[in-house]
Amino acid sequence: MSFVKLLAGFLLLAPKAFANPACAVCTIAIGASLEIARKLNIDDCIVGLYAGAFLALLGYWTIKFMEKKNWTFKGMPLLSMLINFSMIGFMYVTDLTYTPKIIGIFYIDPFLFMSFIGFISIPLTTYLYQSMKAKNGGHAHFPFEKVFIPVVTLLALALFIHFTGICVCDKANIASPSLEMLTPSFD
Repeated sequence: MSFVKLLAGFLLLAPKAFANPACAVCTIAIGASLEIARKLNIDDCIVGLYAGAFLALLGYWTIKFMEKKNWTFKGMPLLSMLINFSMIGFMYVTDLTYTPKIIGIFYIDPFLFMSFIGFISIPLTTYLYQSMKAKNGGHAHFPFEKVFIPVVTLLALALFIHFTGICVCDKANIASPSLEMLTPSFD
């Protein structure tokens, strides 16, 4: 069965979509952007930016799921977002080493810092979209505006980081045993 037929079948069987601040299209766009960036050897700081944004979207989806199942309790949204952001720690257990550098006034690992920036950018752009929509009588200015704003914001942040050099991750902090085996030793 071809991919197109399989996709068409899934779309026909798809359940009714519910509107929420973190739409499925935005989640897929940011997740795909993260994978594409890693494949193209883009700086890890920019990958961290997209990883943080992706984790924020997963947090939103977790909150929506828990609210749908009526599993709510005091502090649930904050706890869900913190748990989702803490998943970035698994990158340090498996693939990265924590190598802090001075970034502005912070002394932190660049990948972790950019992940945090990406993580807070999603709620801020959601708030921006909701306020723009409220000022426009409850309607979006153009189709897919709630997708456009976060994606363009992440793109602008990535371009700013790349061209200003404000944050540069070294490729040396990626643990890769296969690369170490291929590197000649001149002892």
